[in-house]
Amino acid sequence: MSRPAGREPRRLTRWWRRRSLRTRLTVIAATAIAVSVFVAFQVASELLGWELRDTAENQLRADSRVLATNAQRAGLAQVQLPPYPGSGRLVRVILPDGSTRTPAGQPALPPVSEHAGRVAQGASADLMESKDGDEEGYLIYTLRAGDGAVQVARAADDSPINQFGLGMLLIGLLCVVGGALVGRTVARTGLAPIDRLTAAAVRVAHTRELDAHIPDEGGGEIRQLIQSINDMLAALRDSRRAQRLLAEDAAHELKTPLTSLRLNVELLIRLDRRGTLDSALPAEGRTRLLNDLGAQVAELSTLAAELTDLARGDVSDENTELLDLADVVVAAATRARSHVPDIEVALDVTSVWVSGRPAALQRAVLNLIDNAGKWSPADQPVQVRLRAEGASAVLEVDDAGPGIDAADVPRVFDRFYRADSARALPGSGLGLSIVQRVVDAHGGRATVARSARGGALLRVDLPAAAPPAPIARLTAGEDTAVR
Repeated sequence: MSRPAGREPRRLTRWWRRRSLRTRLTVIAATAIAVSVFVAFQVASELLGWELRDTAENQLRADSRVLATNAQRAGLAQVQLPPYPGSGRLVRVILPDGSTRTPAGQPALPPVSEHAGRVAQGASADLMESKDGDEEGYLIYTLRAGDGAVQVARAADDSPINQFGLGMLLIGLLCVVGGALVGRTVARTGLAPIDRLTAAAVRVAHTRELDAHIPDEGGGEIRQLIQSINDMLAALRDSRRAQRLLAEDAAHELKTPLTSLRLNVELLIRLDRRGTLDSALPAEGRTRLLNDLGAQVAELSTLAAELTDLARGDVSDENTELLDLADVVVAAATRARSHVPDIEVALDVTSVWVSGRPAALQRAVLNLIDNAGKWSPADQPVQVRLRAEGASAVLEVDDAGPGIDAADVPRVFDRFYRADSARALPGSGLGLSIVQRVVDAHGGRATVARSARGGALLRVDLPAAAPPAPIARLTAGEDTAVR
């Protein structure tokens, strides 16, 4: 059975792809030199052959003119022909009757051709032709002389071209070997940075240490590759550091509610085993303890949910869409009222369109309102304002609480950061950090200042977008309360 025609090329391609880059560069360099030498040999051989033939033809013409001059003086039948020297030039005289005269001992030339006979008959002045004899080829020049013609011939000699070809072959082999060595050296030198990159990557993979830094050397693509690898290592270091800090902070924040929850549960179990639960804890005490347990479980659930949300690499899996931020704010205020029934939210929102992820933005607005609700007095609502300002959608949430100390302002959006005055309040210290991350992911900016009411004013600026169609600006009215 015959093999498919395309199998061998595919096998050769697979073999070539399995070779190392250094080997391929060496083979390419050697092949390029071999092809160059072959082309140079072909061109040089043609040029040398033309030069030798031109020289031989000129010499034959000169010798023929001398012999023709002598033949015209002495006559074709009586002209003395030079003796054959044993090699080199051969002569012959063509008489008017078509017969020929040659020196004694000279090898026989090929028969007179039809074209040469026409020269002897006076049809043309001369003729240069190549003829093959019994053993070798001849270059024959025929020149009209008297009533006939004279011929001077030279055996074709390919030895100079053969010697030249042998020399070029040896030179070509040396060049190919030298080219392979040079290609190998160049490949080794040029790929040295790649080798160092490989070694660094292997070292990082084995040791899990991301502190490796590859020296910035080389140029062009190599330098860009090294810089990209170093940037990647730096990003991995930052990511690992952030993960470690998150784990440490999470462990620290989980320790307090877990300890309190464990102590309360252990107390209940101990009293239940002794059978003194009813006597040791009256109904009012049990209710208070159960409420504490519920609050602690809720705090742990909130903290776990916020940790999960914060630890995610992206803000959300949902797609970005064009949405009215006023709808998001109203929905977040409604959710805040369901979470904390005592909270009162006063809305003053204007329809402003943005490009974003609705669930993430609603979570950020909800965190802002929840944070303000912790501080705002019972008789003072949390004010939420939304408006368009230039090319931005501006959301402001302020409360009438005690405000934020100047020393705490720089760290308001840090993870797990809680001011001393907020230690007794519920919360994990992650809410505003999530706000910051959501706003950053949407290309916005979150800031904090003091409200005109004396409390905190949290402001979010997001890039506004053009509405999908001409839409009248909608206003929720003056201080519409969500109760």
